[in-house]
Amino acid sequence: MNKFAIIVAGGSGTRMGAPISKQYLEIGGKPILMHTLEVFYHTIPDIQLILVIPENDFGFWEDLCERRHFEIPYSIVKGGNSRFQSVKNGLDSIVGDEGLVAIHDGVRPFVNPDVILDSFKVAKEKGSAIAVVSLKDSLRKLTDDGKSFFQERQNFRLVQTPQTFLLSKIKKAFDVTELYHFTDDATVYEHQGWQVELISGNPENIKITSPDDMVFADFLIKRLG
Repeated sequence: MNKFAIIVAGGSGTRMGAPISKQYLEIGGKPILMHTLEVFYHTIPDIQLILVIPENDFGFWEDLCERRHFEIPYSIVKGGNSRFQSVKNGLDSIVGDEGLVAIHDGVRPFVNPDVILDSFKVAKEKGSAIAVVSLKDSLRKLTDDGKSFFQERQNFRLVQTPQTFLLSKIKKAFDVTELYHFTDDATVYEHQGWQVELISGNPENIKITSPDDMVFADFLIKRLG
């Protein structure tokens, strides 16, 4: 089956406090987004990569790639006003509905190749594969009256990306009006009444959104590199 990966990097990075968007900041001497594209390409060399970034960033990104001789093949699609719209634009750029597609945050450069491979394998069999990790900390639920209650952490998982699907099903799922509770691709898929399949992610697969994350990312790239 054809394999696609939509790399979504439409954020402005306001929490980072940097002059450029977080996906273009460097770790290990290279923009974060290049690391992310590389891990998918090196894991599955025949994968069809689709990069979704703000249209206003096209020229800036192309200049970055030219200066760094970044030659991994991919197509580029303009982002929307929300993550939902950006993913939908990426899906709409794929001709037909046969194959498998992984949807991944551009600022998660530390995804393990085994997780990528497992996501495609499971999605082919089950229709979906959502990377998750277990919680390590204790968990409490807050109520409107200011009280809190213990929650059994074994009953919860932290959701990561990639989130991989049969292309035909996720295209159908995104052919709806955007709703407030669509916080990720799995919630859009579930809206059709389909159960998502969970797979084990890797704890290092952090989403880089803050200066503290950049410090940890620099540590990780030295350790893993």
